Amino acid sequence: MIDIASIVPMIFFVIVAIIIVSNAIKILPEYERGVMFRLGRLKATRGPGLVIIIPGIDRLVRVSLRIIALDVPPQDVISRDNVTIKVSAVVYIRVMEAEKAIVQVENYLYATSQLAQTTLRSVLGQVELDELLANREKINKELQEILENHTGPWGVKVTTVEVKNIDLPLEMQRAIAKQAEAERERRAKIIHAEGELQASEKLAQAAQVLAEHPSSMQLRYLQTLTEIAAEKNSTTIFPVPIDLIKLFVDKKES
Repeated sequence: MIDIASIVPMIFFVIVAIIIVSNAIKILPEYERGVMFRLGRLKATRGPGLVIIIPGIDRLVRVSLRIIALDVPPQDVISRDNVTIKVSAVVYIRVMEAEKAIVQVENYLYATSQLAQTTLRSVLGQVELDELLANREKINKELQEILENHTGPWGVKVTTVEVKNIDLPLEMQRAIAKQAEAERERRAKIIHAEGELQASEKLAQAAQVLAEHPSSMQLRYLQTLTEIAAEKNSTTIFPVPIDLIKLFVDKKES
């Protein structure tokens, strides 16, 4: 007969052993590293793969090495030319040194997000609105350099900073629309004036050629008559050479 009293302690020890083994064995994927602390002191960085720790003595903190996208919520910014705008951005970061990311800062994600918000307000407050709209790539580069200088000691690299949305006041949107319309009208007038200038130059050249070769004028008359006849009009107009009229005018004056 099986003695239940002797089996219960064995079952208890087996369960405890299973719990200890499950807590002692950790499996880290390729994109993670484990920062191990032994009795509160930094021991080493482990992973990827199988990692064995001592339960109750060692503590393993997982750190992802993948690129993380941090959304910067819309910030109220007053530009250099005193225009109030709302600007949002996105920051892409990556942990390069897992030990520093855990030891040097309490929460590197929260710290980087707060730093991005303050830096965004500081940098955009030093530029004018036209520069912000025209040179967004330059401003993104400047934001990235400033953030990377601060997050470098944390073992965090800022790979990219992108300004997403720029919300302008309604009055400013109307002013920009009027400015764009005026610019389009200016360009249209310039193009029209250039076309008139080119047309006048070509007409002057044609008049000079006709003056040097009077017979070409007769050919032009014949071509005009051909075009008029092709239209099947009931009235036909014969162009009279100006030189012929000029002869009668000169004779009358004499």
